[in-house]
Amino acid sequence: MPNKKVTDPEPFDKRNVDFTKFKTDLTVKDYQKLFSPKGGIIFPFFSIEILSPTKTIGKGRTNLTIIRPTIVQIDATVPAATFDRRESPSRNPAIQMHFEPIAYGITSVNTYIMEFVIQAFGQSTFNLVGGPATTTNGGTKVLNGSQRVSLIFPNLAPTQQVFGFMEQTAGVAWSWFSTSVSFPPIVVQI
Repeated sequence: MPNKKVTDPEPFDKRNVDFTKFKTDLTVKDYQKLFSPKGGIIFPFFSIEILSPTKTIGKGRTNLTIIRPTIVQIDATVPAATFDRRESPSRNPAIQMHFEPIAYGITSVNTYIMEFVIQAFGQSTFNLVGGPATTTNGGTKVLNGSQRVSLIFPNLAPTQQVFGFMEQTAGVAWSWFSTSVSFPPIVVQI
């Protein structure tokens, strides 16, 4: 019998991703409108938690739900979960993060930004939603390329557990790299 060559069904992904080139959906002007008077200088705030394919659980009830990925590759140069609605038309693929502020020692009402870092390999439509608390900047997003998409939870009580998700409703394949939660940037009036 002839030997058949065995091949890796999903070869090691060697592509490099430059996260500094990802476009943000909120500009400096958007932050100024949301968080300060005109003419301020923006200082980004550190992330409270960053979850990714290699770290799916945070403190308390903070965690991820990964719905209908085509592949989750954690041994790649840049770990990612890749989705393609065309491969799972019966259920929309999505990435969801649950967040519990008090688990991080936060004891006062605060505003939080949940940011999804994705790369769409062509025009795709997403539904950005959060709850059960009030959110801003959600809704339908048509994305293409490397993006940072933000969902804002204003005036959230520390004991309030919330979730935010990006659900693909149309389009082509896309990769998700991480979801983070942070305080809004600090804006100093000049």
